[in-house]
Formats: sequence, structure tokens, C-alpha cells
Amino acid sequence: MAVVGCGTLGASWAALFLAHGFDVAAYDTAPGFADRLRASVAHALGQLGELGLRGRGRLETCTAIEAAVSGAIFVQENAPEDEAVKRAVLAELDARAAPGVIVASSTSAMLRSRIVAECRTPERVIVAHPFHPPHLVPLVEIVAGDPATGERAAAFYARLGRRPVILRREMPGHVANRLASALYREAVNLVAEGVASVADIDAALCNGPGLRWAAMGPHMTYHLGGGAGGIPHAARAGGPPRPRADRYPEGPDRGRRILEHFP
Repeated sequence: MAVVGCGTLGASWAALFLAHGFDVAAYDTAPGFADRLRASVAHALGQLGELGLRGRGRLETCTAIEAAVSGAIFVQENAPEDEAVKRAVLAELDARAAPGVIVASSTSAMLRSRIVAECRTPERVIVAHPFHPPHLVPLVEIVAGDPATGERAAAFYARLGRRPVILRREMPGHVANRLASALYREAVNLVAEGVASVADIDAALCNGPGLRWAAMGPHMTYHLGGGAGGIPHAARAGGPPRPRADRYPEGPDRGRRILEHFP
């Protein structure tokens, strides 16, 4: 396994791979990254050990990117969130990785089509955005240009105990960050409007919907809330916060199309 970019995110990925028995070759341009990486990985491995993951792959730190990528069966890129940097790094990884090896970018918001623009074989370069820290939080959002490559990547992450979600099309911020950002915008708005204190707004979420959201998403929540009639019944019943079709920002047509996905 090659891990390129070894800040907090790269260290977390490296620990996850190591705990599943994979050898990891790591590279970063920052001076002295090796010592920081080993300390971070040791801490994360301790956490994983408490969860029963005690595989011990071998960690090698490399002084050249080609040394890290040579022989890798999978490449996880974690360069800074700068489009020019991402483009250059992914192009180099694509040029150096063995044929057929997946190159996965951890970008949290960028469009795959833009960051693979300089790659010679872009079909093997995917977005694989984790929720930090990936050695503990299972979500991995996958954006792939080639469906078969996306499925291969999803199967790989699933073997690591992650929960892959494959996007049907690319979107800035992917899925989870867009949902989180929408919620945070309203949390800030509630503070600005003087509705409640910061602490109480956080408490309202943690002790209410947050508990449900740990087990089910917003669609399932409202579907179950509608009883035997499911989410269509909840929508017809109306009244906030139920998702009535005529209250969607883009109009009733969007609302009706969403309801068509439910029996």
C-alpha cells in the first residue's frame, strides 16, 4: 500500500492499512515527516488494538514518491486541498503506479473530473473521501469515472471494515459534507437569530435527532415516522418539520420526484 501525503489523514489511513496486515510505503514532502508519522500511527494502532484489530504490517517511510509507489497494490493520496497540487500529484502517481492499480484521492470537496485532468489513465483514479479519522469512522465516499473501478474500490474498503458509498455523479463536497454544511448553516443561523445558546443548540442535536441519525438517515427517519404509509403519508400529513413536497426549495416537482422513490 502506498500512502502519499502523511498529515493526520494520511497517518490515519496508514494505521488502518497496517492494522489489517498490509505493508505501507509512505511519502510526504514535509521535512521530518517520518518521525511525526510513526508517532501518529503508533497512537492510532493502539486505538485499533483496543477494537480487536492487531494486524501488524510493516511501515516504510520513503524519501521519493517513486519509491513509495513502486510495487504498491493500492495508492491513497492525501495531498493538501489545493486543486493545482492535487492535479500534479495525481498525474505523477498515475504515471508511476503499476497498470491497473487504483489511485484514490481523499479530497473532501473537489470534483474528480477536475483533479484527474492531467492524468494519462484517469479511469483508474477515483475520489475516496473518508470521514476523519478514517481508522475509526467507517464512511468512504467514492466517485469513479469507471463503474467497475468504483466497485473494485468499494470492495477493497469494505474488506477494511469501512462503509463505502458510491456517488452516481460527482458533486462538490460529495454527500456527507454537504449534509453537514447544511445543518451547520442552520445552527449558525439559530445563534444569529437569538433562538438559543450555542451549547443548547448542540444539546438539542446530540440528545434528539443525532441519536436517531447514528442508526438511520433523514429519509428512513421520515419513512418510519409516516407509519404504515411511510414517507408519502408523512408528506401528505404536512406540518413542519415533515418534508411536504411543496416546501422543497426547488418546488413541488422536485418533492414529488423524491417521494416516488418510496412505496
